[in-house]
Amino acid sequence: MTAETHLQGLEISAAQFFEIWHHYDSDGNGFMDGKELQNFIQELQQARKKAGLDLTPEMKAFVDQYGKSTDGKIGIVELAQVLPTEENFLLFFRCQQLKSSEDFMQTWRKYDSDHSGFIDSEELKSFLKDLLQKANKQIEDSKLSEYTEIMLRMFDANNDGKLELTELARLLPVQENFLIKFQGVKMCAKEFNNAFEMYDQDGNGYIDENELDALLKDLCEKNKKELDITNLATYKKSIMALSDGGKLYRAELALILCAEEN
Repeated sequence: MTAETHLQGLEISAAQFFEIWHHYDSDGNGFMDGKELQNFIQELQQARKKAGLDLTPEMKAFVDQYGKSTDGKIGIVELAQVLPTEENFLLFFRCQQLKSSEDFMQTWRKYDSDHSGFIDSEELKSFLKDLLQKANKQIEDSKLSEYTEIMLRMFDANNDGKLELTELARLLPVQENFLIKFQGVKMCAKEFNNAFEMYDQDGNGYIDENELDALLKDLCEKNKKELDITNLATYKKSIMALSDGGKLYRAELALILCAEEN
């Protein structure tokens, strides 16, 4: 079955949702934008018409918002709000626990319990189970395993069988995902280490809130296209959610600013 055929369904399974996303995010950057988004909207309308189905209110609102916008951008969360997706799977994208970048960072710290910088399949399974429990939903273990596998396939951009911070952050709506803005300012490992040592002014091995403030101000000044200094407080609050009692160690800051493994 094709992605367009899946769009005709009254309820789309988690596996079909993955196929639709993979088909329309043709460049694999984690978003639908430009021509990708316009193709999706056009084929959604055609598929519903072919199946004798009207657009749902959610679909109509979506088409009105993005149908004529050449600079629109949506992520997996936005797509999940539009398509009639299997209920339990959809809940992963509607859980209020992840309503902001700060909440997301705190959740990441909980499930990356070994501070490895990634979440493996078992940690991801626990993460998803917890999300469903918070929504007062029970799910069979076999179904949970299926969802875990699909989430890995959906988010694991480098196919290493585990999810990095920026990969799992796709659970956030685009407008709430501040990590997107840091993709364009990431440094190589050497640059990052030099910057960390420069801003760790007292040499104690971690950056505190004041030192992070200085670092982010400089980043905003150097990268005005990607980072808006008026959002400095939001950036800082979200990043400090990764800290250990106000101490932001090298490994945690590297998740945001370093493009290479240290």
